[in-house]
Amino acid sequence: MGDSGCEKQAAAAEQLFVKSFSRLPGAGEYPTRDDVALELLIATPSGNHMMNNTPTCSCVNDIARSFTRFVSEGHQESELYQTSLMSALIDGVYEGDMTIEELLTHGDFGLGTFDELDGELVAFDSEVHQLREDGSARKARPDQKTPFAVVTHFRPTMFGELTSPRTRKDIEAVIDELIGSHNVFCAFRINGRFERVETRTVQRQFPPYRPMLQAIEHQPVFKFPQTSGTLVGFRCPEYVQGINVAGFHVHYITDDRKGGGHVLDYTLLAGKVEVARISCLRIDLPNTEHFERATLCSDDMASAIEAAEG
Repeated sequence: MGDSGCEKQAAAAEQLFVKSFSRLPGAGEYPTRDDVALELLIATPSGNHMMNNTPTCSCVNDIARSFTRFVSEGHQESELYQTSLMSALIDGVYEGDMTIEELLTHGDFGLGTFDELDGELVAFDSEVHQLREDGSARKARPDQKTPFAVVTHFRPTMFGELTSPRTRKDIEAVIDELIGSHNVFCAFRINGRFERVETRTVQRQFPPYRPMLQAIEHQPVFKFPQTSGTLVGFRCPEYVQGINVAGFHVHYITDDRKGGGHVLDYTLLAGKVEVARISCLRIDLPNTEHFERATLCSDDMASAIEAAEG
């Protein structure tokens, strides 16, 4: 189908956004989800309303164009803050020197893990939850520590709503289109209803620590069918593989905050998507003996990360 046909079909079936913003109080302030007024429109190319069951077009460009974009006066992109390196985690550096309380001073949104590889970390709205090896979730304590985490002060500038089923690959393609370049970072949040979410959660490790690929050989996998919750994710450039995780890295937690994990796959039924472009990266390295002795670069590092985080 040509672009014109795809655009007409998308206009007839995709829900597009129009938004009006009241002026923000001052430069450097950012909209919250409550600041965003969204009016859903479904119209034919001639302007007539159509039934909601009209076949939809999956054209990535049209979906991306349906997103509202907002940049306030004086807007500055957020910084991506990271403690330690992914390559250190792969090598078995499972003890850090940063507490959750300190981590939250660097960002209110992100993901990572806990000391001794004791589950997955997910953070949003300045709250951190621990996704445990049995698939359950609990609120993290301020004094817990992390050997690896990535956070940002989440300031989304692209907002959209998807109202028909989309696979993980579909949504990743839309985010790629929104960001426009594979050489910058982005953070994204999806609140929605899912046909399914498949996760895994690492099991707590004890000294002497095994490298991560050995530690996750028998990791449990969980399936959440017909679930509602939040995806928290980052997309990182290929050139940071080993420093971070290249590509998409996503964690999930249910709305009732009782379950979740590192995301392997999902199908979104409907949900709100928020995306922030990021071009600044800051890294603090652990001041630990284990980190200083770690092997942080090897020929098979990229394949090891893909196996661990894929």
